[in-house]
Amino acid sequence: MKMRSLKTKLILLIAEGGYAGKVPVAPGTAGTVVGVFLYYIFHTLPIPWYLIVCLMVTVVGIWSAGNAEKLLGKKDAPSIVIDEIAGYLISMTMIPATWDFIIAGFLLFRLFDIIKPWPLKRVQDVHGGVGVVLDDIGAGVYTNIILQIALLILQKH
Repeated sequence: MKMRSLKTKLILLIAEGGYAGKVPVAPGTAGTVVGVFLYYIFHTLPIPWYLIVCLMVTVVGIWSAGNAEKLLGKKDAPSIVIDEIAGYLISMTMIPATWDFIIAGFLLFRLFDIIKPWPLKRVQDVHGGVGVVLDDIGAGVYTNIILQIALLILQKH
């Protein structure tokens, strides 16, 4: 019985981004802040290693989000923020760690995560942890595309 309790605590700790998902207002934004801290820790890794980190956070995120949904009894409960963490890390792939880009990535990611442009709104309907995380991965891809375009434009000037 004690082992199940430990497993439950671990699932919720991961899915809720430590305690970021427990903040009473805008837990998704708090989860994205955790993503910013993790990006700042991992941004110096060579790209293949950074991508491995992104993949690991995504896979563990899918597992923990799916299990947390069952434990919390709610589909994509607001306290589940591992999806924002994974999505922000994707947003910042191969983006310079300057505060301009970090903040732009944060704002763009939150915008895409909230408005869920096509087809992200439909992806959200996928069952379980995949549905919880996949729309945020999509928001991260959209954000990264815009940041890469901005980077290209800035490099030409």
